[in-house]
Amino acid sequence: MYEAFVPKEIFLTKGIGRHKEKLASFEEALRDAKIASFNLVPVSSIFPPGCKIVPVEKGLKKLNAGQILHCVISRNTSNEYRRMIAASVGVAIPKDRTHHGYLSEHHSFGETDKQAGDYAEDLAALMLSTTLGIDFDNDTTWDKKEEIWKMSGKIVRTSNVTQSAVCANGVWTTVIAAAVFVS
Repeated sequence: MYEAFVPKEIFLTKGIGRHKEKLASFEEALRDAKIASFNLVPVSSIFPPGCKIVPVEKGLKKLNAGQILHCVISRNTSNEYRRMIAASVGVAIPKDRTHHGYLSEHHSFGETDKQAGDYAEDLAALMLSTTLGIDFDNDTTWDKKEEIWKMSGKIVRTSNVTQSAVCANGVWTTVIAAAVFVS
C-alpha cells in the first residue's frame, strides 16, 4: 500500500539574483537562497499538521543535490530600473497542532519587505481562520481581524519570509521566498 508523504519539517528561505539574462537572475536568486541544486516542485498552501519550522542549515543537511523538493515558492522578476519588487511566503500555524496550518505566496511591486511580509502573513492567517470557524465580515479592518484571531486562541503563530529589492540598471532582478518541505 502507498504511504502518504507528509513532511515533518520545513525551512524558510529567501534570495535575490541579478543578471543580464532573466533566467540566470532566477538561478542566482535560487543560489542565494541555497536551493539551486534541487529540483523544485511548487505545491499549494497547506502547512502539515505537526510540522516544525527548522533553520535552513538544519534542513539542508537532510537533502541531496538533484533531489525533488516540494515547496511553496513566491517569485518576482523585473528589469525596470528602480522598480521595487517583492516576494513573500506567509505562515499561519494553529494552536491545535493536529490541525493543518496555511502557507501563502505573495509577490508585488512597490512594497517593502515589511509591507509584503505583513500582507503574506495576514493572508495565511485569513485562510487558516476560515477553516477554524473564526467568522468576521469581509469588510472588517485588519486591526479588528487581528484582534478577533488573537481572542479566538486558535491561531498560535504567524510569520513570513520575504525578499524585496530595487532593480538595477541594465539587468534583470529576481527575488524569491520559499517554504521548503524536508523529507
